[in-house]
Amino acid sequence: MIEFDNRSDFDFDIKTLEEIYNYLTNKDIELILTTDEEIKELNKTYRNKNKATDVLSFPLENIPGMPLGSIVISVDTAKKGAEEFGHSIEDEIKLLFIHGLLHLLGYDHEIDNGEMREKEKEIIEKFNLPKSLIIRNN
Repeated sequence: MIEFDNRSDFDFDIKTLEEIYNYLTNKDIELILTTDEEIKELNKTYRNKNKATDVLSFPLENIPGMPLGSIVISVDTAKKGAEEFGHSIEDEIKLLFIHGLLHLLGYDHEIDNGEMREKEKEIIEKFNLPKSLIIRNN
């Protein structure tokens, strides 16, 4: 189940994420849509980076019956990404959701040998999403 907390003024229907979620896991997650201001604070507190970012993932310990963790997406940054890459904000949020969820599942593009990137590509193609996430991670 996706526990959804929309802290932004953007009206988003999480039902559009359910197929992706069900394809990847059956463990509960939390999804927070927020602003650049709030994600900047989280990024500063947890990653020591004093700037807004598009998506953050906060995995929990892998304990049976426990949720995977939380995904936080900045709607402000998602809007900018959607404009830059020429697709809808809904698609941008889906792409960021995929990226965040893969991190919760243990993928890490900063240390792997391209496995996360390949998994992102597989999911993007399966759900017919814009390929910009693949392009920007080159």
